[in-house]
Amino acid sequence: MDKFTVFPNAAIKAEGPVSGKFMSLGINGFIDACRYVHELPYGYNSDRDDLMILFKQKFGSCTTKHAVIATLAAESGLPIKKAIGIYAMTEEIVTGTGKILDTYGLPYVPMLHCFLVYGKNRVDLTESNNNGKKRSIEDFLYTKNVIPNISAKDEYLLYRKALKDYIMIKKELKGIDLKNILKAREEGLALLKTNINEQ
Repeated sequence: MDKFTVFPNAAIKAEGPVSGKFMSLGINGFIDACRYVHELPYGYNSDRDDLMILFKQKFGSCTTKHAVIATLAAESGLPIKKAIGIYAMTEEIVTGTGKILDTYGLPYVPMLHCFLVYGKNRVDLTESNNNGKKRSIEDFLYTKNVIPNISAKDEYLLYRKALKDYIMIKKELKGIDLKNILKAREEGLALLKTNINEQ
């Protein structure tokens, strides 16, 4: 992934709720806004569909951090999009995944992650945060640009569709039941949360 300094350092103007919030915090440049969000602690918010929850709780996940900055980009007229990707979660990336793979007979757990896209650049504002992962995600099985504040429901539906259309047709997943993948995903989410608390 690339550093957020690849983005243009446009001045923030009060063009919407996110722009106005940053300006109220004395943050007037896009790069400074990215730095602010990157430096906030990593954590799962109580209502990820609330665009302003990041500011209220002063922490965020890949979902809420990138929703805020992608919205700021849209308000500022910058060509920066939020994307979701499905990656192959293994023990190499998240400690404890091996047990889940053994339980469900999987080579990996297909998991969602969000990031920002700017031309050919990909930026993850949760990189180097205490996010439950041992390293950054560089390779994805599937990616798609989405609206900045995609709802949890719509994101899950997109995940299910991508599983069926692109991921479960891979030879290494041939014969694997969808229910097992979804159960493994739930355990994978719980594992990430546990790892955050232990780091």
